Amino acid sequence: MKAYLQNRLWLMLLLIGLSLSASAVKSQPADSIAIKGFHLDMRIQVMKLPALKKFVLNLSTKGINTIIMEWEGSYPFVREPLIANRYAYSRQEIAEFIGYCKSLHIQVIPLQQSFGHVEYILRNYKYAALREDQKDFSQVCPSEPELNKKLFTALYTDLVSTHNSPYIHIGGDETYLLGHCEKCKKRAAEIGLSRLYFDHIKMLCDIVVGLGKRPIVWADIALKYPDYINLLPKETIFIDWNYGWDVNRFGDHSKLLKSGYEIWGSPAIRSYPDNYFLTDWQKHFNNIRDFIPLSRHLGYKGIVMTSWSTSGVYSSLFESEDELIDLYAIRHVYPLSGFNMLVDYYLQTLNDDGKLSNDQFIESYCSSHYGFDSPKSKLFTKALFSAPFNVVHGKVIASKEITVGQLLDSATEVLRALKSLQPVKGVQEFRHYLLMADIRIYYLTYMKIEAEINSTDFSGDKIPLYILQLKKLLSNEQRLNDEFTALNKDFLYQSAIDEENLLRNQKIHVLYDRLAKQK
Repeated sequence: MKAYLQNRLWLMLLLIGLSLSASAVKSQPADSIAIKGFHLDMRIQVMKLPALKKFVLNLSTKGINTIIMEWEGSYPFVREPLIANRYAYSRQEIAEFIGYCKSLHIQVIPLQQSFGHVEYILRNYKYAALREDQKDFSQVCPSEPELNKKLFTALYTDLVSTHNSPYIHIGGDETYLLGHCEKCKKRAAEIGLSRLYFDHIKMLCDIVVGLGKRPIVWADIALKYPDYINLLPKETIFIDWNYGWDVNRFGDHSKLLKSGYEIWGSPAIRSYPDNYFLTDWQKHFNNIRDFIPLSRHLGYKGIVMTSWSTSGVYSSLFESEDELIDLYAIRHVYPLSGFNMLVDYYLQTLNDDGKLSNDQFIESYCSSHYGFDSPKSKLFTKALFSAPFNVVHGKVIASKEITVGQLLDSATEVLRALKSLQPVKGVQEFRHYLLMADIRIYYLTYMKIEAEINSTDFSGDKIPLYILQLKKLLSNEQRLNDEFTALNKDFLYQSAIDEENLLRNQKIHVLYDRLAKQK
């Protein structure tokens, strides 16, 4: 709570300072945001084409004019066919989707990661020479400029052939391995990490400009290492992504503002700490409420809502020391199908700059979508915002001392409250909240068992008791899987649903099987 109040105070002081200072950027009128966008993450949970079109249609009716598609392996490159995965759309489907968006007056900007977050490319040994590390495939080596230029020129050229937007988003965020390999260590010692980063980004931007497009770059690394930011062509756009933190989180924010480049802002409706078992609803509501008005006051020319299906960090499954079998996303989030309310809050805030508070919006939404009166809406809000804490190694990550058992009790009360509300309309949509709450109880029940088994006073004579508890817990698995399938069968491919269900339950099965051998 203290950190939250400090952030709110900081935002208010900044906005007051911006409005009063003669040297500050003047407050912008409501229509100053030219790009009103939404980012769709296809790294996992690839949406079926009809669901994708339905989602975009809803956005178009409420003022969205831009979609940023992070296609990743769902895009079928002609000259680089190894990149596509089993959920890749056909070229015809890509053309159909982009044409459909055009009919809705929405441009589709392709996002092609070109520095970090390129596991899906570098996993193939065809591209091994581009890897910054031969075990961690997340990043290309910026000290291989010719190889990078050849690959990304081919990828951008393909994307330009299918997309009619004047922009290409080249990524550039979270380059955690910057300066890691021996070549890069040597170069970084000579020229510094900022020059190492921006030499590569400049090469990519120059390719994009050469294709007649404007490059877009995530701003976090530019904020961290800003010294050579002005190497980039003047056409470059930075996206300042902020998911509810101080604007100086990545570095001196004023240097980005003074750089002279066009800037867009970007909040999130799904991001850390969200996972299978947790959605921090209040964090996302506050992020939308606070960051969109701030972006306007800072003179940003666009707003793009991000919605991450995963963190983009992967676990590698190797067949041998050198042969990769597959990559698994470490953190999954509940599908976008369950976040209509947050999407609507973003769209409304984008249009009216937050004239309604979180509570006022939720009450209005509950009335129109579920038929709730004011007391029921307040109960719904309380349940939604209740105890959004993660558990790591048996410890609840919270500002005050709380046990896993207490957190489980809180989650059980949340589900009880949600079940008591009984919407008179929007029943199908409301089932997503019930399922998320049910899955959270399932998860916390397991985490409580796991914590007790890992305690110092655990002994072998307790194994039968925990086997029974795990067996009882697993008796709920099929019910939850069936509900997840029913709610997402029109949204995701069946094999993706099966994988989500499998991975969500894997830890429980592993512990049960280990203990069952010892009974």
